[in-house]
Amino acid sequence: MAKTFDICIRGAGIVGRVLALHLAGKQLRVALMAPASTAAATEAAAPDIRAYALNQASRDALESVRCWPNAQHATPVVAMQVVGDDGGHVGFSAAEQGCAALNWIVDVPALEEQLAQAVRFQPLIEIVHAPAAATLTVVCEGKASATREEWGVQTDVTPYPQWAIACRVRTARPHAQTARQWFNQGDILAFLPLEGESGNLCAVVWSVTPERAQKLLGLAHTEFCLALEDASQHAAGALALEGERASWPLQHAVALRWSGTSAQGAWALAGDAAHTVHPLAGQGLNLGLADVAELVQVLSTRPYWRSVGDPKLLRQYERARKADFAMMGRANDALQQVLTRAHPALQAVRNWGMNRFNHSGPIKHWVASRATGASGKTPPRN
Repeated sequence: MAKTFDICIRGAGIVGRVLALHLAGKQLRVALMAPASTAAATEAAAPDIRAYALNQASRDALESVRCWPNAQHATPVVAMQVVGDDGGHVGFSAAEQGCAALNWIVDVPALEEQLAQAVRFQPLIEIVHAPAAATLTVVCEGKASATREEWGVQTDVTPYPQWAIACRVRTARPHAQTARQWFNQGDILAFLPLEGESGNLCAVVWSVTPERAQKLLGLAHTEFCLALEDASQHAAGALALEGERASWPLQHAVALRWSGTSAQGAWALAGDAAHTVHPLAGQGLNLGLADVAELVQVLSTRPYWRSVGDPKLLRQYERARKADFAMMGRANDALQQVLTRAHPALQAVRNWGMNRFNHSGPIKHWVASRATGASGKTPPRN
């Protein structure tokens, strides 16, 4: 007799695993669909260089399932410096915000290993390699979700004229728990501190035109580091590349529907399957984990007589998350539009605006509070 599940989660990335752990903690039977891996594929895979800036709400969501990485792999950011291309400057500090950290830069391989272990020891989660029958299917397959396409869910996609280049660099000067960002004639460069409080390793995300990306990726390691030193105004001293570089095209995307029904039953989207944003504000995974918090809240507080696949519940989840994404996503998109235009008049205005914002007091504090997730929703404790 085939097993039946309350929830089938398609996609075993960070969002899918965190959702599975929270739902299983609510005594729901979860099938977590992951592709069958082979030893050869694992061996051939390049080292994972990803790092995410996670806010307080995301940290709470991970801590509640005991999957927050140790201090070596979750570096607190106590200051952030943003530099414009014509004298503009914005600075944030944890002390001004009255918090321990503005956010934490989390090493993705360490986080994924903790989540994988937690999933293995949760008896209400079963790893499957094909879609499983369930009352509700949650699609967490990422921005190229095959299930979303299969079910005919349309997505509003706005490609940006930029590619992201990601890498890790060893810096001559310690990072001092400071995240740095530079806007220069359309390029956006970020240095994110790694390896704990006294480390000198940074995750780099450099958003440039596709043509410039190809040129930079074609440079030898030494030449690439020299270009990176110039772009970062030598703020970290000499740089040495650690590992390989990765790149991908950037886009703003949002699914037109985040829930519904199919031949397989009720469904909902979460994470990058529902939305993607430009990485300039570091909110991508935070938005995905906010989806988790909202969906867990809706399902765990439902009346006993409602199914987890009840369309009313799923519409409630969809409305709440679409409203939040509309505000954050539009703000992120507007920033990208303003900060990447190279017109001299706009350049002067945006740098003037950066300096005005830096001294705006309550407005700056409110924006920082939103970004740090101080007022964000977290899943109810198990």
